[in-house]
Amino acid sequence: MSPDETDLSMNSPSPIGLTAHDVRVADDLLSLGWPAKPWMPATTHDGQTVHDVIVVGAGQAGLALAFGLAQQGIAALLLDRAPAGFEGPWATTARMETLRSPKELTGPAMGVPALTFRAWFIAQHGQAAWDDLGKIPRLQWMDYLRWLRRVTHAQVRNGCEVTDVQPQGEARVALQVSQRQPDGSQVQAQFLARRVVLATGRDGLGGPSVPAFVRDVPRTRWAHSSDAMDYASLRGRRVAVVGAGSSAMDCAATALEHGAASVDLLIRRADIPRINKSKASGVPGLTQGHYDLPDAWKWRIRHYINAQQVPPPQGSTLRVARHPNAYFNQNCAVTSVQESAGAEGGASQLEIHTTQGVFEADFLVVSTGFQMDWAQKPEYATIAPHVRLWRARRPADADEADAELDGSPDLGPAFEFQQNTPGTCPGLGRIHCFCYPATLSFGSIAGDIPSISDGARRLAGALASLFYREDIEVHWARLQAYADPELTGQEWTPADSSLRVRR
Repeated sequence: MSPDETDLSMNSPSPIGLTAHDVRVADDLLSLGWPAKPWMPATTHDGQTVHDVIVVGAGQAGLALAFGLAQQGIAALLLDRAPAGFEGPWATTARMETLRSPKELTGPAMGVPALTFRAWFIAQHGQAAWDDLGKIPRLQWMDYLRWLRRVTHAQVRNGCEVTDVQPQGEARVALQVSQRQPDGSQVQAQFLARRVVLATGRDGLGGPSVPAFVRDVPRTRWAHSSDAMDYASLRGRRVAVVGAGSSAMDCAATALEHGAASVDLLIRRADIPRINKSKASGVPGLTQGHYDLPDAWKWRIRHYINAQQVPPPQGSTLRVARHPNAYFNQNCAVTSVQESAGAEGGASQLEIHTTQGVFEADFLVVSTGFQMDWAQKPEYATIAPHVRLWRARRPADADEADAELDGSPDLGPAFEFQQNTPGTCPGLGRIHCFCYPATLSFGSIAGDIPSISDGARRLAGALASLFYREDIEVHWARLQAYADPELTGQEWTPADSSLRVRR
């Protein structure tokens, strides 16, 4: 094969097809010695297998971590409650047309060029199509993640919802799991692991932030932006959307594209944020060093980004603005919402009281983000009271209170939970938080596309170190018992020393 015939998958202007690219991926992984040789001792308890690592969540964070652990010779089992191919929000509750992240970011590729979205895309569509691509379409990103799962041979069990997490002393963690069967029934099972990683995304330790003004409104009249719902049901209806972030724009646009009669965006701020301050923090020094910063700087940086707020993407905003029946109402904070009877016996409607007056709508979408709220995660009821939070270590000179930061878990160097009171929950440190709530402790390396590989490498290496220390006696015995000879004794002929020395 001539030099110009080799490795077409990364450089050819024409697509080579995914099958050929898969061959390249397999060869790259073979060249990298992936997966690494297993070295962990097998573990059982009362006859049941104890997995080395169980990862709860098989989205992009879980896949990256599983690959990182395989690079360390550690097996991971991933559990996800979604059907296969629908992990994460991309093909379910997300409504953006494209990702916010630039297409060039390597995401969960873990440093392997052939595993990047770019390589996957070019193999199928060619270099010219890549050059013409603006942002990555949302559903295409989901297709990429499905492919990544396949070619990295991630061990995923879908339809598995964790219902309880129970540390069992300083040895293992038990997971109670409800497993969905092909006939739709549920079977209860227990899994044991030496370490458990929560790779559960943006709402990892909580759920939707629901404002008080909708809590007494019938649930049929409103939805949170993260709810799964059929937006076609809004055809011909007057819709109000609370918020001006990316999800608010995406929900508003989706409603309009499905034929909503009108959409009023109710925006508390006098102006929509224009600058994404978090972009300025995406430098290797902070990516690698956030955990090592003094507490005051960690707080200052994350609070500033929270307070400034992230603006909606320009594309999402234009997607709404191009509709003449979309209305941007600024300086318009919602104070109360009530359902009232329609005029002259007509259908009931919502009266939305704001600082600008009363809006009438048929349906309300609240795009008010997520909050860390253990009550919304009953599967963590056993451990929640014992987890040390940042409010216990908040810097005395922190400029302002920040509920999100106060409620963030105070994590150890391996993303592990720490106990409020030592000794009250033995084994809590065997549970690791690799999702958004880790942000104050570690920065944006536990879920965001730009640095997800950095986080996965860091956690995988930390787990490898922890395992070796725990099993030091086993490895010491293996070291002493190791007896594979480098030499057999047949490689040379012993000299007759009597002929070689002077007497």
